[in-house]
Amino acid sequence: MKKGILMLILASGSLLANPENKTALKTWRDSPDGIQFTKWEASPAGKKVHAGAVKINRAIRGNASLVGVVTSLTLPEGSSLGFGIMVNIQGDDYILTFGGEVDQEFDALRDLQVNDQINIKSHHVSKAPKYAFAILSPTYVTQGAKLLYKRVQAKGGC
Repeated sequence: MKKGILMLILASGSLLANPENKTALKTWRDSPDGIQFTKWEASPAGKKVHAGAVKINRAIRGNASLVGVVTSLTLPEGSSLGFGIMVNIQGDDYILTFGGEVDQEFDALRDLQVNDQINIKSHHVSKAPKYAFAILSPTYVTQGAKLLYKRVQAKGGC
């Protein structure tokens, strides 16, 4: 399995119900990448990111809308997450990532300014040692009554 898929398994406990996924996770945890990830999770930086993810995970699982304030219109330097912005939700900073760009798909998001308040519904929160913030994958983003972004479901996918 690829590292990215296993990161998804780590971030989503529901995928661990399948015994094959549990075996894959154990195999990955014993690999050099898994050992490094486990060490990062136990570090102060990893604990901070994990606490931020846990803080909003209940709202995400309950399909609640999160209120965020835009703190940066760019992602941290060296990011490989595609287009995204930084937001503060309930006192913690998060990466809000939208993936690769497609023409004018993100034009409404580009009009945002620092300190703008937005409403976010997310379908997933994850974490990675490369980033000092939990990573949110939004389902949709609104500002007031204006829809800024709506995730398009992949055809034939989940």
